Amino acid sequence: MLKKIAIENSEGKKFIQLEIADSFLRRFLGLMCRKKLPQGQGLWISPCNSIHMLFMRFSIDAVYLDKNCVVKKIVRNLRPWLGVSICFGAQSVIEFAAGESARLNLKIGDKFLFNQ
Repeated sequence: MLKKIAIENSEGKKFIQLEIADSFLRRFLGLMCRKKLPQGQGLWISPCNSIHMLFMRFSIDAVYLDKNCVVKKIVRNLRPWLGVSICFGAQSVIEFAAGESARLNLKIGDKFLFNQ
């Protein structure tokens, strides 16, 4: 199920669609074995502070959030099968198709508003 989420930064608000992975099985499966992720969509994994790219078919951008849903770290173009990423202190991560964090102009300090 997709949920509409707002991102707030100095440019105002932008809206994206996120699938929420908040159970053990959904967090474990993540985006493994999917063929692609559409533009404007992502997967929010919570709780989570590290990811791997095993069994992935496409590159992704990983956007790590702290407990207040503020962007703490952005890792661009994690490659399938090879990528590993961690962000100490992160509470969750949002996975986008590679290039999506740049298209959305995401920056450290931007805030995701999940209670819209």
